[in-house]
Amino acid sequence: MSNPTDASETALGNMVARRTLLAGTVALGLAGGVAQAASTAASRSPNIIYIIADDLGVYDLGCYGQTKIRTPNIDRMASQGMQFTQAYGGAPICSPSRCALMTGRHMGHASIRDNFALAGGVVGYKGQEKIRRANLPDQEPTVASLLKDQGYVTGLVGKWHLDGYAPAAVPTRHGFDEFHGWLTQTEKTQGYFPEKWYEGTTLLDVPGNVGEGRAVYETDIVTDQSCDFIRRHRQKPFFLTVAYNAPHSPYVTPAEGDYGGEPWGRSEKTYAAMIEFLDAGVGSILRTLEELGLDEDTVVFFSSDHGPRSEPTAEQTDVVTFFNSHGPLRGYKRELYEGGIRVPLIARWPGHIAAGVKEDTPVYHPDFLPTAIGLAGKSISVVTDGHDLTPILLGERGPFERLLYWETYEPAFWQAARQGKWKIVRPVGSSRLELYDLAADPSEKRDVAAKYPDIVSKLSAMLVTEHRPSREYPIAL
Repeated sequence: MSNPTDASETALGNMVARRTLLAGTVALGLAGGVAQAASTAASRSPNIIYIIADDLGVYDLGCYGQTKIRTPNIDRMASQGMQFTQAYGGAPICSPSRCALMTGRHMGHASIRDNFALAGGVVGYKGQEKIRRANLPDQEPTVASLLKDQGYVTGLVGKWHLDGYAPAAVPTRHGFDEFHGWLTQTEKTQGYFPEKWYEGTTLLDVPGNVGEGRAVYETDIVTDQSCDFIRRHRQKPFFLTVAYNAPHSPYVTPAEGDYGGEPWGRSEKTYAAMIEFLDAGVGSILRTLEELGLDEDTVVFFSSDHGPRSEPTAEQTDVVTFFNSHGPLRGYKRELYEGGIRVPLIARWPGHIAAGVKEDTPVYHPDFLPTAIGLAGKSISVVTDGHDLTPILLGERGPFERLLYWETYEPAFWQAARQGKWKIVRPVGSSRLELYDLAADPSEKRDVAAKYPDIVSKLSAMLVTEHRPSREYPIAL
């Protein structure tokens, strides 16, 4: 293997010219001497890495209670850092949740509030289906653009999902110096064995996958190119988003790994193996940081975009039920009950974030933008619906209370908000309001709206004030 400082290693052909059959072998080797890089924590802002899975349930991870699927690397992150027990995605589906993560805006203010737009946007095709999608507008600040302005090298590997069908709405137009991945508008870049892959705005063939080949697995591509980014930019502060597609359906892996001998159905074995590959990728990223001497200089977050999906069919059992992916929580992806929006969230920064801490403060994706700015030690004026979690991460402040807000549009408009232990839900297509005491009833089994009319009145008013009309989502309250 070439020296990691060799620029030719960034070429897609060199990066993915092998097929990894065992998840434990994802890590790329390091050339001698690279691990001698000295710590620079005292002289520069920390590196920031945000690893995000797709459709991963909170309870798919061992550190959150999973018993059938093994996730040793992600569990190690939790044991060495802070594990949030009440973290939420920005939305119950992919595009809007990632929009909240990148822009710090909740769904009442975000430019992308659903995978599909009700009006406006850009018209395109998903297979044979003609649909509209919103996209991130040029003028909107992102975590990447703000950190880039402060001297960070910025990169995104994997899933963007904020382009819709707008050719110009690509990551390199929104603050990312580098983009290695796939776009919604380009079908051949999608799937677990993509035929093509973007390097910036250049579309390249994936060796061995062209013509429906299955030589290189998408999870491994993301891992390898993330580790390469870290090596090449180890001398400067960097911000890297690692956006895995796993374990989003369809359930596909090149091998069943440690689960081939289990007495489970094919879908269950494959789902578990997908998480095994994902966990191994996280392990490779952590090992790369350790070997480069960047461990104490780098804050690493791990999360998911929203709750797990449930798609029982004649050929596929309800996998998330088999693995109890949503635990005791009500609901799934696309729903505003806890099971649809709760996500895992782990933050690791050796020497700075205390090890083994479990934090109960309710937090969500819009918090990442102000937190990243806070971690970078910068003072930047930007409008956000999030909260800087840096004092909590560093143990300087305890829990706090504020409003968290969500809305979604599938199959019709509905809303939810949480303040303290109280959560209000306006169910899909309804004017009726439900109220839940999450401290006593985290499974949302008992609607107590009739018992606490004053709280319903207060929170229902917030459902109105937090929603701002949008051209793409013209809902009037």
